[in-house]
Amino acid sequence: MTLIKPTFKPLLVAVAIVISIGATTTAWAQIDTFENPADDSTIVYPAAYFADFQPVSANDMISRIPGIGLAMGRGGNSGRGLGSGEGEILINGQRTTGKGNTGQSLLSRISADQVDYIEIIRGTSEELDVRGAGQVVNVVLLDTPSRSSTSVELNVDHWRDGTLDPGGQLSCSGQAGNFNYLISVEEEARYNYRVSKELSFDPDFTLLEAKNEESTRDQRDYQASMNLGYSFENSVIQLNALLGTSSPPSELERTIHDFTSNTIRLQREDNSSERDNWEVGGDYEYSLSGGGKYRFLFIVNDRESQFTRERYDVFDNSENKNLFLSNLGRDRERIARTSYTFNLNDAQGLEVGVEGSQTIRDSGLLLGLDTSGTPSPDYGNLVPVSINNSGSTVEELRSEVFAAHNWQINPRMSLESSLIFESSTIEQSGDVSNKRDFTFVRPKVDYRFDITPSLQLRAGIEKDVSQLSFSDFSATVDNSDEDNDTQAGNPGIRQEQSWRYELNLELRLPNDIGVLNSQFYYRDIEDAIDRIDVSPSPDSLQSARGNIGDGKRYGVNLDVSARLGFVGLPNALFTTGIGLRDSEVLDPFTGAKRRMRNNGRWSARSSFRHDVIGMGLSYGFFYSANSNDSSGRKEIDIIDIEERKNQPNLTAFIEKQAFGNITFRLEAQNVRESEYCRTRTRFLGATADGIVEEVEDFCSGNGRKIALKIRTTF
Repeated sequence: MTLIKPTFKPLLVAVAIVISIGATTTAWAQIDTFENPADDSTIVYPAAYFADFQPVSANDMISRIPGIGLAMGRGGNSGRGLGSGEGEILINGQRTTGKGNTGQSLLSRISADQVDYIEIIRGTSEELDVRGAGQVVNVVLLDTPSRSSTSVELNVDHWRDGTLDPGGQLSCSGQAGNFNYLISVEEEARYNYRVSKELSFDPDFTLLEAKNEESTRDQRDYQASMNLGYSFENSVIQLNALLGTSSPPSELERTIHDFTSNTIRLQREDNSSERDNWEVGGDYEYSLSGGGKYRFLFIVNDRESQFTRERYDVFDNSENKNLFLSNLGRDRERIARTSYTFNLNDAQGLEVGVEGSQTIRDSGLLLGLDTSGTPSPDYGNLVPVSINNSGSTVEELRSEVFAAHNWQINPRMSLESSLIFESSTIEQSGDVSNKRDFTFVRPKVDYRFDITPSLQLRAGIEKDVSQLSFSDFSATVDNSDEDNDTQAGNPGIRQEQSWRYELNLELRLPNDIGVLNSQFYYRDIEDAIDRIDVSPSPDSLQSARGNIGDGKRYGVNLDVSARLGFVGLPNALFTTGIGLRDSEVLDPFTGAKRRMRNNGRWSARSSFRHDVIGMGLSYGFFYSANSNDSSGRKEIDIIDIEERKNQPNLTAFIEKQAFGNITFRLEAQNVRESEYCRTRTRFLGATADGIVEEVEDFCSGNGRKIALKIRTTF
């Protein structure tokens, strides 16, 4: 209880203060600088609202809006296909058709002087190519005959081992007549230095072994992106492209003290990882004379990665390689979506359309060991070891037919309903041959009621079908367990299905003081995905991701975002929230009921930002904690049980504008030097037998990082 109380206190204090402010105010009006919105469900922040903050990018502008996390919390679409666009950031009312090149990723590349206004859309509309999102952020750019802007960002990170890791970004954006563009190149610094320690005990907690590790990852990411658009009289065409590459070599040094033999062994590892990816997306929209709209969208992308791990025993004057692991993966996706939107009457609109996609994943896994046999150069000059289902190609052909109905029942009520019929064929070839067909019907209903212009109720019911991860179909690398370097695949895994019920109540306080939001949810799950037994024999126990039966998830999220003018800080914004949740499923290994994997009891976060306008100075912090710091997150597998703990994390920053429009930001990340810890209990035989063999206590952390960013626009 002592760990939870400090986390709850900021939330309760903020709630009490904000409610007291609201109780003394009788007028529910928006801040005077707001432009008059088209309806009560849309909140408009003109560029003048942010002028005193002297923002550099659109991202800087958005960070000053109370409750913005509620609109951006879901993020973009990471699944296969385009879907409904939930959580998208719109630019000029249009979604950016991409997976890596999304609207949210553009916010730091769009200079603030190019923004006309920002909308927070709390209602639904057939005009937007998004469905059922809680809120939508629409960044509207200036529409002028000619404009241009260049943004520059330089950054350097200082790590605990003394390493300085520089990076930077250059973006050019503008408009020439009906043509608009945004071009960006960046080199991202991703260096990482980590120190780890693991202690191993026998069942009587006698110390058996101690491991100390130092790992260094010298990674740099390179990316170039382009967003082009052209407006015709009745139509708009957009083209987006992205090209990225990364080659992060890493080194690890390990010292192993064996207390049973009182010996010390040294190991080192050379790990390399290469990634290349590209993406092209586009959309075309045509407005018909009768008020209807035709849309066509497409995405083509390709991502290839290869990970190689080589481990050596180190002696005084020599070393001996004892492990070679190579994992190759390539993912390709082709998507096309077309739809037609039209008005049934003044209050109702309908969208109908189809979407088709092809997704392909190629994978291959090689394992070489220092054992008896004939070495192979393809296996790092070690002896090849056969792995079941180590190489395969998985292909999915998916199509869906959809219809979405938008009904403005009255000025205060709206109802949006959609129905999707999805069919797909998943075929696996290579070491395993398997072909399966699936069909799903996915209804969804979203109801919104503006009780007052400031108080909104949202309720939703949805049939959700998860998208399978193709990496689960074949064997993969297990980088978290030295004793089990590989994980088995499962070609028979099925989609997880659920009925999702949500209820949201949002209160926007007067004069832009803040936002209070509560969300209640319940998920009734069928064919829940977790670890299952795929052992080829009782003497060779193995697990893989698979379906374990039915389960349920439920919880509540409470959020408060408030300006602190009542304590003399009108330009300070404090945000805090807590999520309380639970779940239930039947464990396939023990037969007992337990919480679902990755489902802790609670999580909490708080952030503070204060802009000192007269000094061009800003400072603040971000803090997060969860139940894993106290009780841990327990994960039961066929031969072990893991309990994972993440300590609370704190980031603090200070920003200063100088020399005109140059912004300097100094940020201290992981101020508390928090660590990730794990307790793994290994069993002799199966977990269900309950015979403990060994207990491992592991902790790892990368220490405090100091980051300096310099940004400007010209």
